[in-house]
Amino acid sequence: MRRFPDPDPGNPDHRSPISYLLWLAAYQRNAIFLGALYGIVHVLAQALVPAAVGKAIDAGIIARDQQALLWWGGAVVALGTIQAAAGILRDRAALTTRLGAAYRTAQLIARQAARLGATLPKRVAKGEIVNAGVADIGRLGEALAETARGSGAIVAIAVVAAILLGTSWQLGLVVLLGVPLMAGTVSLLIRPLHRRQQRLREQQAELTGRAVDIVSGLRVLRGIGGEEVFADRYRADSQRVRAAGVEVARVEALLEGAKVLLPGLLTTVVVWLGAHYVASGRMGPGQLVAFYGYAVFLVDPLRRLTNAAGRLTQGHVAARRITAFLALRPEFALGAAAPAPYEGPVSYEGPYDGPAPLADPASGLIVAPGRFTAVACASPADTATLAARLGRYTDSTVTLGDTPLGDLPPDEIRRRILVADNDDRLFAGPLREELRGRGSDAALERAVDAACARDIAEALPPGLDDLVAESGRNFSGGQQQRLRLVRALMADPEVLILVEPTSAVDAHTEARIARGVSELRAGRTTLVFTTSPVVLDRADHVVYVQSAKAVAQGSHGDLLSDVRYRSVVAREESA
Repeated sequence: MRRFPDPDPGNPDHRSPISYLLWLAAYQRNAIFLGALYGIVHVLAQALVPAAVGKAIDAGIIARDQQALLWWGGAVVALGTIQAAAGILRDRAALTTRLGAAYRTAQLIARQAARLGATLPKRVAKGEIVNAGVADIGRLGEALAETARGSGAIVAIAVVAAILLGTSWQLGLVVLLGVPLMAGTVSLLIRPLHRRQQRLREQQAELTGRAVDIVSGLRVLRGIGGEEVFADRYRADSQRVRAAGVEVARVEALLEGAKVLLPGLLTTVVVWLGAHYVASGRMGPGQLVAFYGYAVFLVDPLRRLTNAAGRLTQGHVAARRITAFLALRPEFALGAAAPAPYEGPVSYEGPYDGPAPLADPASGLIVAPGRFTAVACASPADTATLAARLGRYTDSTVTLGDTPLGDLPPDEIRRRILVADNDDRLFAGPLREELRGRGSDAALERAVDAACARDIAEALPPGLDDLVAESGRNFSGGQQQRLRLVRALMADPEVLILVEPTSAVDAHTEARIARGVSELRAGRTTLVFTTSPVVLDRADHVVYVQSAKAVAQGSHGDLLSDVRYRSVVAREESA
């Protein structure tokens, strides 16, 4: 199947919700076409049933013609069979459209999240992503799925109006005037419904984001006694969302009432006029039954039209949020993707043997290749800044050898340099597969010992074959930290950057981890951001950073004579 091109959010013509809905419709054009076709056949068969019933009454029962009665009775059965088969095929095509549109949108959201990378948490709240990936994609699919029923409803109204005009132009005129009048009345409710749904959607995203933050930081909140404060905030926000939901429900209630009242009024008018014509002899009883059937039948397509209008309104709101997300751009441009995997070494001429050093001219930090380097920062902000620079998560002049990171393809940077911090998550699934990656079981055993995680595996009945719950919540904070370290060691990058990898463990475990990592990574470039004297003492080289500048370097013992360095690590030493 030919791949349909993705929308280009950089193009102003592709940023509007309407253009995105049209793009999705074009992408699902085959399913939408079949759904509309089956929908039209379904309603046509349904629309002809009252006419067949009327003929059976006039030509068969009243005229006492058994053959005509059997003929028109058979026609009713045939129309019912066609209606049932076409309805099944229509619903099947509508389901294909709904799932296809939702799946394609989910693909684009996931691809955009990967493209944004480190920019994502800075520009988009967690709740926004959750709502876009769950609620919005469903609404988009439902909006497109309604095209099958909506198109059939339009054809049904046109066919019924034509039949009524052919039988009685007065009744046909009533239908032709009544349907646009009802559509106009319903449209008056669509605009306020759209505004209130948009407001509700924004507040739901904010509330979801607050819930995600509370759940992820529940341990910390309990530790500092902040549960009640956040619970009160969440309660107040949820009440605002409830009020917005009530406002939406008011308009939706009016819309639902209009779906019943307006078609009912039209049905009443048509039946009353038809009965008057029968009484005056202008039409037969069978035609009256047919007209009543048409009047009742019109309720369904009119209701489908109003449902389609409501679904399209929700789809428009969802498309607006999704296109706004797809239009986001990373904070800086990464190097252009290479036409083939980048296999050659980086350019470097310098005093170091083997791999090239990683250098940040802005801070003066140089990470020597093949050594265990530790960086003690005066503030956590310095740690975050340097880690983002060295990993190319923010724009910088960092070089790998003589090659700026900005000149390397993104995949090459991620293959050579890995930044592992405590914000990383464990994914649900088998623990062995989560930690091992593409490595061997023997390498995994060595990494488990180096990260001092053997006790975690032994405490699990299935061992490393146990399952990880969502976000690793079945492990404590210290256990999660050590398991993340195992995963980072198994990646075995050219440059491994660890951010406070032992902050959640005791001093004895910390010493074992420092020794294990330095032995396992012997001959490989390892950089650890830490203020732990245990880890600093194990490092081959220590750099002290203050105000994002490397101001001192040497061994841990040598730097203890520097009062600035000592003030950062003294608290841990005295403890």
